[in-house]
Amino acid sequence: MNQKIQEKLNEVREHVSKIEELDRLSALVYWDMKICMPKKALEQRANTLAYITGESFKLTTGEEVKEFINYFNPIINELSIVDKAMMRNLKKNYEETKKIPEKIHKQYSIVTSLSEAAWEEAREKNDFSIFKPHLEKVVAFQREFVEYLGYKENKYDALLGKFEEGITVKKLDKIFGELKEGILNILEYIKKSNKKINREFLNAKFDIKKQKEISLYLLDKIKFDMDAGRLDETTHPFTTNFGNKDVRITTHYFERDLLSNIYSIIHEGGHGLYELHIPDNLLGTGLAIGASMGIHESQSRFYENIIGRSKEFIKVILPFIKEKFSNLEDVTLDEFYSAVNYVEPSLIRTEADELTYSLHVIIRYEIEKELINGDIEVKDLPKVWKEKYIEYLGVEPKTDNEGILQDMHWSDGSFGYFPSYALGNIYGGQFLNKLMQDNENAINNLEDGDMSYINEWLSNNIHKYGGIYTPEELVKKVTSEELSTKYFLNYLENKYKQIY
Repeated sequence: MNQKIQEKLNEVREHVSKIEELDRLSALVYWDMKICMPKKALEQRANTLAYITGESFKLTTGEEVKEFINYFNPIINELSIVDKAMMRNLKKNYEETKKIPEKIHKQYSIVTSLSEAAWEEAREKNDFSIFKPHLEKVVAFQREFVEYLGYKENKYDALLGKFEEGITVKKLDKIFGELKEGILNILEYIKKSNKKINREFLNAKFDIKKQKEISLYLLDKIKFDMDAGRLDETTHPFTTNFGNKDVRITTHYFERDLLSNIYSIIHEGGHGLYELHIPDNLLGTGLAIGASMGIHESQSRFYENIIGRSKEFIKVILPFIKEKFSNLEDVTLDEFYSAVNYVEPSLIRTEADELTYSLHVIIRYEIEKELINGDIEVKDLPKVWKEKYIEYLGVEPKTDNEGILQDMHWSDGSFGYFPSYALGNIYGGQFLNKLMQDNENAINNLEDGDMSYINEWLSNNIHKYGGIYTPEELVKKVTSEELSTKYFLNYLENKYKQIY
């Protein structure tokens, strides 16, 4: 590569680094809003976020970026894999962001900040009417964004692409149709089973202080580096990061639900490990991120379910849990394992069992698709939500918190995100199949308490690439196959037919 091209690449990296710094600042402001900001500071903080959003908009859509794109377009194939991906990402963000006026970006930032606060208040009071007018504004913006962004077949495609490049309604309808059918078949098998699972020992009070000790123990077990991260409490668990040396996860404790925190910690820890394992050489390229939200969810759900709910891993952590809670001292490994993997259609997505979880996601996908296409309105949501839960899971929400208010995602405008969770399950099943091909004892060896092989495999095959590859490219690179539901469904069938 000649010196002139290298100098121009250095200019690009310097410019991208500025955008990354603004993104980190925005994430830090958001984290503070959720963790420790005084309530009265909300409007001022919303304006601060709007300002940062405006500055990021200018850097992302400025003439300098246009010049970079025009310079490298003719010689793009001469670049390294990393530099080519950097330019692809820069161009994609430029074109998408440029379509929406800066004024609209700023207004939207304020609307979502106020919307998130309204959702939290609505949750506290179990009253959707508090959140409804804010959600109507967010949805109106989303519909406007769709028209700016453009679409070929379905309006919702414009929003899906923000979180999962290359995914469309046409593809998801097929994938989710297969997933739904497979899950319902396994669920029918379980309903006919005579196996009775004892969960009475979980119907107790579990001291929050001791749960916090378990949280740190679990993070240590999965090798989450607390010198490069931290753990805090919030209403709805999430993970954020300000680079690969500062990754912050959150959880929520329930005195009468021990498993909720345990699996929130492992889930968010999986997100965190992805970010921690991204190499330094991707900093300043715009690629020090996950390949997509679906790939990110594949990692969090891989740790939470495939590892965290395995008998091998539970065998390791159960003695420590018993040490903290004496009422569990007589519970056997098989009893705890069965209780953790108990299947029962339920109302709350985040507390759903591993089998029926994806049905919760498919419900949200179908609602979002209808909402963005104007087939339903915000006022219809509680009714539509209730109908779909009765149809898919046979349960009926009695309160707003059991139904329409249980997730925070719509409050911050994350329309198109929910499918990532179910896609993550599918990706994870396919990655597991390849992992077991490479080492058939990978999961069995967990009972020795050693996460090294699995952590290194995931890091070397997925994490180290950051955002270099699209999700489709990454799945093909790791597994040598196109995305398929069969591996995840095979995993579910083998696991739950053994348990039941």
